[in-house]
Amino acid sequence: MGVSIDLVFKIAAIGILIAVLYQLLVRSGREDIAMMVSIAGLVIVLLMVVDMVSGLFSSVKNIFGLY
Repeated sequence: MGVSIDLVFKIAAIGILIAVLYQLLVRSGREDIAMMVSIAGLVIVLLMVVDMVSGLFSSVKNIFGLY
């Protein structure tokens, strides 16, 4: 099972995209929108990670027979 390498690449791609957009927006004087973009990127990545953690807890429950 393990962590799929695709998930790692997706998170890295989102991070790079958000960093580029943030820099572009800050240099154009749109600091407020840049902050919103960075928060949106953080939320997207957190939702991806929460899904993985949920799967982990389900696996642990199944392994130890906790229902």
